[in-house]
Amino acid sequence: MTEYLAVDGSTLAYEVTGSGPLVVLAHGMGDSRDAYRAVIPSLVAAGYRVAALDMRGSGESGVDWPAWSRTALAGDLLAVIRHLGGPALLVGHSISGGAATIAAAQEPALVTAVVELAPFTRKQSIGFGDLRVKRVRQGMMRLLGAGVLGSVRLWRSYLDVAYPDTKPADWDERLDRIDSLMREPGRKKAFRGMARSAPADAGEQLGNVECPVLVIMGTLDPDWADPQAEGSAIIASLPSGLGRLEMIEGAGHYPHDQFPDEVASLLLAFFGSEAVRA
Repeated sequence: MTEYLAVDGSTLAYEVTGSGPLVVLAHGMGDSRDAYRAVIPSLVAAGYRVAALDMRGSGESGVDWPAWSRTALAGDLLAVIRHLGGPALLVGHSISGGAATIAAAQEPALVTAVVELAPFTRKQSIGFGDLRVKRVRQGMMRLLGAGVLGSVRLWRSYLDVAYPDTKPADWDERLDRIDSLMREPGRKKAFRGMARSAPADAGEQLGNVECPVLVIMGTLDPDWADPQAEGSAIIASLPSGLGRLEMIEGAGHYPHDQFPDEVASLLLAFFGSEAVRA
C-alpha cells in the first residue's frame, strides 16, 4: 500500500513491508521503487522492515521540487527515516548511492550502514580511452541524449545496454512501466534535473561517513570502463576500514534487478556482519 510523506512542499511516496530493523531502498533516476521488487521479499523473509521509496519526481512521488541534487535527495532519505522511526540500513542505487553517502555523513545517528549499488558518488571524468570500450560508448551516447533531451526512447535504449545479456523475466512489463511513468507530466523535468546533477557534493562527504559501507558494482556496467576501479576509488575515499567492494560478474548498471538473489544475499550478509551489528 502506497503511503505519502509531505517534504519540502511536495510529497514522497513509499511502501513499507515486513517488520524488524528498518531498511530504506532508494532507486536511481528515471526509475521507481519497482526496481527493488525482486529483492524485497528476501529482506522481509529475513526479518527486516523494508521501506521502498519513490525518489522526488519519480514513481508516485510529487513532481514539484526546488532542487534535484544528491544533497536534496539525502534530505528526503533522512526525512523518511525520521518519519518511520530510524535508524535505518540505507541502500541507494546510482544517483541515490551518492545521496545515501551524504545522508550517512550528515546524520550518523540515523544511518546504521550504507549499501551503494553502482553509485555515482564521486566527481566523474571521461577520457578518450574510455570511449574505446564499446559498452561505455553505446551507453554514454544514449544516456547523454536521454538526459539532455528528456527522450524516453533514448532512455529505453540506454537501459538495454545497462542490462547486458541477462534481463528480468518481466522485462517487457518493466520497460512499459518505466515508459508510462516517464511520460507523466513533470517526470521528464525531474529526470533531466537529476541527469544534470553532478556527484561532487557526495564525493566531498565520503571522508565524513562513520558507518560501514558496502559498494556493489557490475563487471559490465556501461557507465565506467573499469567499474572495479570506480568502486575501489570510492572505498579508498572513505575512512580506513569502513568500506568493502563486491563485484557481480555479468551485471550492468542494475545488479539488483539483473541478479536480485545474489544482491539480496550480499545485503543480508552485510547487514548481519559484526561491523554493522556493532
